[in-house]
Amino acid sequence: MTSRSDQFTGTMPVRAQHLFDVGALEGYLRDRIDGFDGPVEVQQFKGGQSNPTFLVVAGTRRYVVRRKPPGQLLPSAHAVDREYRVMTALGKTDVPVPRTYLLCEDPGVIGTPFYVMDFVQGRIFWEPTLPTLAPAERGAVYDAMNDAIARLHRVDPSTVGLSDYGKPGNYFARQIARWSKQYLASETKPREIEAMHRLMEWLPQHVPADEAPRVVHGDFRLDNMVFHPTEPRVLAILDWELSTLGHPLADFAYNCMQWRLAPSTRGGLLGRDLRELGIPAETDYVAAYQRRTGRDRIADWDFCIAYNMFRLAAILQGIAGRVAQGTAASSHAVETASMAGPMAERAWEIVQTIRP
Repeated sequence: MTSRSDQFTGTMPVRAQHLFDVGALEGYLRDRIDGFDGPVEVQQFKGGQSNPTFLVVAGTRRYVVRRKPPGQLLPSAHAVDREYRVMTALGKTDVPVPRTYLLCEDPGVIGTPFYVMDFVQGRIFWEPTLPTLAPAERGAVYDAMNDAIARLHRVDPSTVGLSDYGKPGNYFARQIARWSKQYLASETKPREIEAMHRLMEWLPQHVPADEAPRVVHGDFRLDNMVFHPTEPRVLAILDWELSTLGHPLADFAYNCMQWRLAPSTRGGLLGRDLRELGIPAETDYVAAYQRRTGRDRIADWDFCIAYNMFRLAAILQGIAGRVAQGTAASSHAVETASMAGPMAERAWEIVQTIRP
């Protein structure tokens, strides 16, 4: 069985559907990036990002080009301009992000808008159990991940020009409505997921109080970070496509879902011997985040976990809908889509443990 590391690590020749004029790119960047020099070679990263991403080797330097995919797209999808904006703004803070160079919104250069950032050399961990590391190293990696998300959530968006990066207020309510609509649009009858309907009724009635908005990554997990080649230190947080302004605990609870999921579900940690593995318990990981963000306590924590499972179940059901229509792109789509029901049922189990 092919591991996620084998599937997504490294580069490959550019896919036929993503080919572009390398000479045009070279000419454009040579005039706009100091020190950019040829000869230029381009490879495509294997990673499953929805925005095609390329390694550009120019002389002795390496860059990353991330572009919109070609073809008909939804107006708000594949917003490389937003990714560029948030990373550029956070580059002024202590949040680890790649250095950005430029955004090109002219599709005439390589066919679609793109941006350029530094290539960050380091390690990406695809498995939550970190099988290649010793127990002491695993704990240090998890602590570094915790530090990275705490740094992000300590940033006041208004101080870095991001106060208009998303809608203010009512984040949970808006997200629940959005993902309820997405789920219903992709529901495959007669296989309605009963737990999803229960969640769509219960969640809006129990939304936590608002907080001052923070930049939320939207997909903050271990494999969206580049770690130092030898140290337990995050050098760069990647894949900001789902980022916006929102409730920081929604973002952090997504990061913590691993502790509530079985190993068969997205490599979850539930039931594993964490002490033997050297991975912190959920309570210890949450306590570290509280300490780093100055929180005395976290209210409505189980709600935040259940909400994220609901959100993920809606995303998985979207894949199931595409499988039913015969338009799913991934060969793993059927297996992935099958997790929607169990994910929703797990969320409903958590909801039932929440005391009024």
